[in-house]
Amino acid sequence: MATRASEGRWPRFFVTGTDTGVGKTQASRALLSLLADAGLSPQGFKPYESGCASLSAPSDALSLREAARSDLPLDIVCPHRFRAPLAPGVAARRLGREPDWNVTLAAWERIRHGSVVVEGAGGLFVALDSSHDVIDLISALGLPVLLVARAGLGTLNHTALSLEALAARNIPVAAVLLSRSTSSRDPSERDNPALIAERHRVQVLGPVPYLVDPRRRHAAFRKALAPLVENVLATGRSNRARAR
Repeated sequence: MATRASEGRWPRFFVTGTDTGVGKTQASRALLSLLADAGLSPQGFKPYESGCASLSAPSDALSLREAARSDLPLDIVCPHRFRAPLAPGVAARRLGREPDWNVTLAAWERIRHGSVVVEGAGGLFVALDSSHDVIDLISALGLPVLLVARAGLGTLNHTALSLEALAARNIPVAAVLLSRSTSSRDPSERDNPALIAERHRVQVLGPVPYLVDPRRRHAAFRKALAPLVENVLATGRSNRARAR
């Protein structure tokens, strides 16, 4: 088994958002593809997925696995899947079920010893079961967060609330990524990145432009996230050099 010291050599992120539909899956795909390009053989982990048109083919989990260029069994990539487009804990309750937290942790044990990108479900306080929210999963896995947020009006409040919640749990934040999820613009997009960076002392990336073409949007996410990946890789190289 790898030690914590050896695990720290691997780039890992937990991708969460200030809301649903802000671009978490696209950000996760971009991170995984960048890590794969670096030769790190990353794994994607989407432990809870709702709104599945097919339970045997959860679209977000399959998308992460494809971006990672992985052949990991789908039951490991995504152990909990629901048809209803609801919070996983709510979708499960409607079915009279309780998602098994130990199943989630057992799947994590299978992949945690290398480079990993974990994607949450919605925001930090989305229910995963009767006693755990997304923020509890982040705490349990011990990963730094990439917080994906809307680029426009309202993001100062939503981002601040999310960052304060993470700070209260002593969860490190690798960066905030701003993304435009609609074609409309608003004047606040010009000022939001600098204000978030100044007030919260956090790296702010983006905003990622709104692009209809999936390939161009994927490329835009990769471009926005490349500095974060390059910085993490450079830090890892420096730490290994000092350890020799």
